Amino acid sequence: QVQLVESGGGLVQPGGSLRLSCAASGSFISTYAMGWYRQAPGKQRELVARIISGGGTNYADSVRGRFTISRDNAKNTVYLQMNSLKPEDTAVYYCNAQIRTTATHTAHYWGQGTQVTVSS
Repeated sequence: QVQLVESGGGLVQPGGSLRLSCAASGSFISTYAMGWYRQAPGKQRELVARIISGGGTNYADSVRGRFTISRDNAKNTVYLQMNSLKPEDTAVYYCNAQIRTTATHTAHYWGQGTQVTVSS
């Protein structure tokens, strides 16, 4: 069974910073793409940032230049460093990972979500 455990959310003032972490645990062979999505109240879930196993990244236009995604393959962990936070970044942030569990099976898994609130 695979689990993605997130941490690092919270309340921060505009202009502040937070760092999210997501660690994959359980029985699996390898992780491929890992990423962060977010969902604000009344809105659809959207991609924030994504990183492949080789290190290539892509970002939503709204966060490019402010957020940085990175990963530690040895720890099966992905991070999201969020700087210059704005009230519109307020959302539940979800970790997603593409994980190979057997020689013939790969699937996407989701974390439970962590709340990020940007408010003065």
